[in-house]
Amino acid sequence: MKNKKQQLFIILAAIFLTNAILAELIGVKIFSLEETLGFAPVNLNILGYTLNFNLTAGVVIWPVVFITTDIINEYFGKRGVRKVSFIAVGCISYAFLMIYVVTKLDPAQFWIDVNDQDSLGNPFNIDFAFNKIYTQGLGIIIGSITAFLIGQLLDVAVFQKLRKITGEKMIWLRATGSTLISQLVDSFVVLILAFYILAPADNRWELSQVVSVAAINYIYKFIIAILLTPVIYSGHYFIDHYLGEDANAIKEEAAESNFT
Repeated sequence: MKNKKQQLFIILAAIFLTNAILAELIGVKIFSLEETLGFAPVNLNILGYTLNFNLTAGVVIWPVVFITTDIINEYFGKRGVRKVSFIAVGCISYAFLMIYVVTKLDPAQFWIDVNDQDSLGNPFNIDFAFNKIYTQGLGIIIGSITAFLIGQLLDVAVFQKLRKITGEKMIWLRATGSTLISQLVDSFVVLILAFYILAPADNRWELSQVVSVAAINYIYKFIIAILLTPVIYSGHYFIDHYLGEDANAIKEEAAESNFT
């Protein structure tokens, strides 16, 4: 049992860390969900702002983090989730630091010359583009990391409470419920820190705009969390099959550790 349990944790942690770090890196791109799906913008009016589903690219793979968090919580308890969450924060911080260092390196001239035009023949500075894409404001970095950690720890706490109430039953309630509550906080914390509290005065959003954009992000996450319910059950099925007779004992051990 011990070997299978260790292997499972390594696999889940690797999936969690890979997607958490990648989501932060690709999150600099903002895309239109409606246009990607071939629909007209929804033009929702929230607090006086007309908003559409313009989302960071990170949300494409962030559902994988949701699922992995809940599965780790189910089989390894709060200690498992906290461990991978703190490791993820360290890895994300390291990634941002290394990106900052790399943007300060002088580019090779031949690299500039080879990439001096875009596909339409217009002048193009690839070093400027690289730095522009990969560097973010300090407020965004701090807001993102803080929101991620708060969201993860809140997810653990809510999951524990629901697990105590539901026991082995109603996986959908504790998995989806913990995600919906934690992501509600996450969606607002990251934007309030990045674009209101820590933003430069000349680039600071109005609080109502922060709330409006956060609401759009949460609506998307809410829908995705509901749609992912069958995936969560599938994950439990395959893991239980992999662990065999030890599956129930491992889950019970995780549940007991949550309240000790």
